[in-house]
Amino acid sequence: MSDALQVFVLGPGMITQLQVLPSLYHLQRQGVLGPITVAGTRATSLKALFDDAGHKRAFPGQSFTPVPDFRKHEPDAPDAYKAVLKKLPPRQCAVVCLPDQMHYPVIKELLLHDQHVLTVKPFVLTYKEAVELEGLARDRGLLVGIEYHKRFDDRALIARKRYRAGDFGEFKIGQAHLIEKYYYQHSNFQNWCTCENSDAFTYIGCHYVDLVAFVTGLLPVSVSVYSKPQPWPNGKMGYLWTDARVLWENGASLNVINGFGYPDDGPGGNTQGIVLHMDGPSGGGMMWHSDQFRGVKHGTLKQGGDPGDTAFMETNPDYFQLIWRGGEGLEPVGYGFRSIEYIAKAIARIERTTAGLSPKDALAKRKEMLAQYDCEGLMATPGNSSYNELVIEAGRLSITNGAREAVIEYGAEPYVRLK
Repeated sequence: MSDALQVFVLGPGMITQLQVLPSLYHLQRQGVLGPITVAGTRATSLKALFDDAGHKRAFPGQSFTPVPDFRKHEPDAPDAYKAVLKKLPPRQCAVVCLPDQMHYPVIKELLLHDQHVLTVKPFVLTYKEAVELEGLARDRGLLVGIEYHKRFDDRALIARKRYRAGDFGEFKIGQAHLIEKYYYQHSNFQNWCTCENSDAFTYIGCHYVDLVAFVTGLLPVSVSVYSKPQPWPNGKMGYLWTDARVLWENGASLNVINGFGYPDDGPGGNTQGIVLHMDGPSGGGMMWHSDQFRGVKHGTLKQGGDPGDTAFMETNPDYFQLIWRGGEGLEPVGYGFRSIEYIAKAIARIERTTAGLSPKDALAKRKEMLAQYDCEGLMATPGNSSYNELVIEAGRLSITNGAREAVIEYGAEPYVRLK
C-alpha cells in the first residue's frame, strides 16, 4: 500500500463512526487507500472512535492515528489538524466530516494545501463560497466530491433513467420528509446546529432537494422555509423543525419537512421518504420511495447498545451494513459505502493516471478528468451541483426572515433575494 493515498479525516463524530470510517477501512484493506489519520478537538471523541468494538470486529488489525493522540496524553487542541496538514504530501485524500458552518474555511485550507477533498453534505452555505472553492480546486486540478449518497441508491438511479427517458411525464408536485430520532437533541447537534449556523432543512433536507434535481434535471428557483425557534436541551436556540417549499423552473413544487424528533423507540433509524407526481400527455406518473422501511423487519432478544437502538427494528439493507462475505472480518455494503468508494476511487484514478507526467501535463490531465466528472453528473461536485448552495442560501435567507419566499436568480452571476 506504499503508493496508496494517505487519508486525513477531519471530525470523529457520528457520521464518521457510522459510515465514513468503516468505508475507508474497507478501501484501505483493498489497497485503494493507505494510512488513515483522524483529527478532532476532543481526545474523548477520538478515543471512543478508536475503541469502537464494531470496527474492531469488522476490520481486525486496522486502526487510525488520532490527532491529538490520546495514547500519548496529548491535550485537546482545536487546531491540531493544521500540523498534520503541513506535513501531508500534496494530492492525498482529505475527508471533511464537520458541522455545516465549518466546511468553507476548512475546505479552503485543504485546497490551499493541494489536497483532494471528499466532504459530507452540504458543501458550503452560500453560492459565493461554492464558486470560490470550485475555482480554487479547478485551478489546482483537485477533485472535490460532495457525498450526497442518495445518488448512489439504485432506486434513485432507476428513477433518473426512467424520468429522463420520458417514462414518468413531467414532475409537478411532491412531498419529502426526513425526521431524525429524538436522541439527536441530546447529542453534539445542540452545540452547533443553532439558529445562527444551520437548521434541519439545511442539514438533512438538502438530500431530497439534490435528489429531485438529480432525477429530473430541473433547477430550483425559489425557497421558503418556516420554523419556530426552540431551545435545545442546553438552552441554545435552534430551528429543530422545518417546513420548506421549493419551486422549480417548470413550475413544480416540492414540500420538504425535517426535524429532530422521531421516537427513539421507533423501529427505524429515522423516518424518511419521497413521493413525486408527474403529468404526461396521456396519463399521470408517480415516483414513490419509502426510504425508512425497506421491507425487512427483525426482532431481537435485546436492543443494541447505541442511542436509538431498538429490539424490534426495520433494518435498512440498502444504506449501510457490515456483513460477512468470507474471510476475516466484515465488509460494508449499500449506497452509503458506494458513494464514498466512488469519490475515493475517482481521486485515486486521477493520481494514478497522471503519475509520471510533467507537472504541466499532469495538471492539464487532472483538469480534463475533473471536467469529465462534472459533465457525467453522477458524483456531486462544486462544478455541477451549485444549485444546492443556492437553495441552502435561499433557505437560510427565508428562515431568518419569517419564512418569506427567497428567489434564486440565475444568469452570469446567480444570487438569491427576498421576494
